[in-house]
Amino acid sequence: MNRRTVLAVVVGAALLVPGCTGTGGSSKGADAKAPTDPSKVTGTIKVLTVRTDLVQDGTLKKYAAEFNKTYPKVKVEFEGLTDYEAEVKIRMNTENYGDVLLIPAVIKKADYPKFFASLGTQEERGKKYRFTDYTTVDGKVYGQSPVAVSPGFIYNKRIWKEAGVTEWPTTPAEFIEDLKAIKTKTDAIPYYTNFAAGWTLTSWTYVDGAVTCDPQATDKLAEGDPWAKGADLRTGDQLLYDIVHSDLIEKDPTTSNWEESKPRTAKGEIATQWLGTWAIVQFQDAAKKAGVNPDDIGFMPFPSQTDGKFCATIAPDYNQGINVHSKHKAAARAWIDWFTDKSTYAEDNLAISPLKDAPLPAVMKPYEDEGVKFIEVDDAQGARVKQLDSDSEVGIYAPEYRQNLVDLARGARKGSLDGFLADLSKRWTDAQKNLGS
Repeated sequence: MNRRTVLAVVVGAALLVPGCTGTGGSSKGADAKAPTDPSKVTGTIKVLTVRTDLVQDGTLKKYAAEFNKTYPKVKVEFEGLTDYEAEVKIRMNTENYGDVLLIPAVIKKADYPKFFASLGTQEERGKKYRFTDYTTVDGKVYGQSPVAVSPGFIYNKRIWKEAGVTEWPTTPAEFIEDLKAIKTKTDAIPYYTNFAAGWTLTSWTYVDGAVTCDPQATDKLAEGDPWAKGADLRTGDQLLYDIVHSDLIEKDPTTSNWEESKPRTAKGEIATQWLGTWAIVQFQDAAKKAGVNPDDIGFMPFPSQTDGKFCATIAPDYNQGINVHSKHKAAARAWIDWFTDKSTYAEDNLAISPLKDAPLPAVMKPYEDEGVKFIEVDDAQGARVKQLDSDSEVGIYAPEYRQNLVDLARGARKGSLDGFLADLSKRWTDAQKNLGS
């Protein structure tokens, strides 16, 4: 899987198999304290990752070699998993699921202490790192992301300019008009859904918070109707529907190809995709390989403003956790701390660092120049939202929801948008009533 996950992957409707041995036992609540003497940290640790590309090209081995300059007695082995969520979910029915792993989205937040060792208290870690609330249970933190991401549109600046568009659209209606100009004045596909990949469509959930510039957006998912008029998710879904319904996408979205879309966007065959900051470096690399200008790859926020300003949410990518059963917790903790604090991973991926005192990457300078407001969405109600998503079977983090929306918009599915969204609203609010406060 030659990509990083867009904040989260698929939140499954079912949890792990009942009675699995991965429920923690006597290890429940174990801590993985930060080592104080690198020379005394020993052991071989296995790190599970979605970055199969970095395993295959040797990049992760280079990081490990740098790590070994500080921790010479620790051997780091990597395993890249293509279908990460499904494979790790199965492994977590045992005690053998690596020493360091990306915390699967399918795991309920309340169950983190059963599967992962604590990295310390939120009170202490919150002084240095952003997003500690995403993995905090009873005051303890169980995961750490090495990078933060922000959703937005990857676009080919040259194509947009050829269409006569030189400023970011400020409303969904303007955005649609700009895509229509691209269709009329260029040979590019105005917008590419990447329908077949599926996971790419889940990134539309992360308009939440950016549309209304609301740090409490997750609370509103937990307690309100996400598809009420004016709500962030409804606004995002309406825009996606309008893009597809206006015939501004690839001819047959069922045959779309994620890997091919990167060089095609770089070369100007595709104008726009809704993804995230994590994708910028991949599209720029594709441009270099295709022999075209990587500076043509741009990034723009969702077309909505509050008080005359664009807003962009930032949130952690996958969080790394330590297997509560690991025999080398000190070595695993050393890796997580070094990879987050000392490695060049965030810089190499043009990503936002989770360190509070780190500057924004240079690729985000256009955002700074335009005065885009960054907001961190409070995740205090994140566990409830996942439970509601599971109980309602809506699947806001799963591909089928938006694939059904795209099919509806292109006439491959019967019904109206209002009816489609009303059904989502009913299922979600019914789940809220059943779950209670």
